[in-house]
Amino acid sequence: MTSPIPLGRTYELPHLDALEAESAHIFREVAATFERPVLLFSGGKDSVVMLHLAAKAFWPAPLPFPVLHIDTGHNFDEVIAYRDATVARLGLRLVVGRVQDDIDAGRVVEETGPRSSRNRLQTTTLLRSIQEGAFDAVFGGARRDEEKARAKERVFSFRDEYGQWDPRNQRPELWNLYNGRHRAGEHIRVFPLSNWTELDIWTYIAAEGIDLPPLYYAHRRPVVQRDGMLLAHTRFLELLDGEHPYEATVRFRTVGDATCTGCVESDAATPAEVVTEVAAARVTERGATRADDRISEAGMEDRKREGYF
Repeated sequence: MTSPIPLGRTYELPHLDALEAESAHIFREVAATFERPVLLFSGGKDSVVMLHLAAKAFWPAPLPFPVLHIDTGHNFDEVIAYRDATVARLGLRLVVGRVQDDIDAGRVVEETGPRSSRNRLQTTTLLRSIQEGAFDAVFGGARRDEEKARAKERVFSFRDEYGQWDPRNQRPELWNLYNGRHRAGEHIRVFPLSNWTELDIWTYIAAEGIDLPPLYYAHRRPVVQRDGMLLAHTRFLELLDGEHPYEATVRFRTVGDATCTGCVESDAATPAEVVTEVAAARVTERGATRADDRISEAGMEDRKREGYF
């Protein structure tokens, strides 16, 4: 009997197609089993790719859940402009949780001084926004290659009624079977990009022609050298004694609060050029450009236990 499958031919999906299919499965699984999911959208490259994948997963239907931005008030102007344009283009429902509201209400106390940042204050705003929206599943764009605490995450990451994460009490995920069971007040953080790398993200951006905020490509801007990083000299950054801004050609590998997100000197002005640059990098984007990850050896894990992204 002749075999219907030609010898020597494989039917495995190419790498990016397999990652895309896995992410689409995760989005559809959540939409089918949770009542009130929400997608965290900051305008950063990972959340942009996550939104693109979600739109493809449900096309031609509209996105069946809103997007949530936790706004520190210290964002890059280009990112906020991109966020608003994307929401308008796709007809999304945008929910914004503002850190300033929690400062004004006395729920958090803002740091002062030239090294101050609102980044850690986001946890309170995130948990409040989840509670007010009664969201039971929250999509995040974290990847396992970013940072060692994030490497401990499952795709479905359980959070208790206080929004806290226990890395020692996670559920097994055998054969891509996900357990989303939870009680009222608890929720699940869902990471559709868990198995993607920074190089995968950029290769996908190039292949799909995904638009990004211009910060991600080489441009001239005033910067300040601090603690081995280049920080953008914005209206939110208070200079230390002896610091002098100067202009450089830079791009951002990751985007967050403007007070703690560094950039790197680069001439990469297109997705293809960024792919080449990232392929040669030996330090993760967070390790190279996020001052908030340098607060302690276990800084990210401590914040995640409190309810951070």
